[in-house]
Amino acid sequence: MLLNIAYWRLYLEQEFVYVGDAGIVEPSGKTSRQGIDLSYRYQPLSWLSWKFDTNYTHARAIDEPKGQDYIPLAPNFTLVSGLNFLFKSGLNASINVRHLANRAANEDNSIVAKGYTVTDLNAGYKWRNMNFGIQIQNLFNTDWNETQFATESRLQNETSSTEEIHFTPGTPFFIKGMIQYNF
Repeated sequence: MLLNIAYWRLYLEQEFVYVGDAGIVEPSGKTSRQGIDLSYRYQPLSWLSWKFDTNYTHARAIDEPKGQDYIPLAPNFTLVSGLNFLFKSGLNASINVRHLANRAANEDNSIVAKGYTVTDLNAGYKWRNMNFGIQIQNLFNTDWNETQFATESRLQNETSSTEEIHFTPGTPFFIKGMIQYNF
């Protein structure tokens, strides 16, 4: 068993923010972040292990008024966990969960980047120099957004632009197989 807990604090005199439409980064001022990280590993049996990693972060811009000081897309809570099975027979499997909580997509938190929880499953068999496997991504077919940005846009027939979330959809339920030969 292994347990790590850490409290941390980060102060930046100059934060740089990516501007997607321009493809550049630009300065945005001083920021402060602090958080707690927890990491846990446990192997109760020779063929079974469990991993668990989580963190909580409080991130704010320093020189902005309260309520206007959110750092866009800064994660505030994440979690990754998984069970791993590795048998002497060559069979192996794992089930993994990853979670990212809702977070502010702009400075006043009026637009929220939607969080998600996604589960993946892997199974395989190792025989001599060969590996055979199957991977199921997004086991429960969760609707999720992988990349999200608060961006202004305007359709051709609209008179004014609107700031809203633009996103890349996450991978839906997907199965893939694998055959590998090791030299």
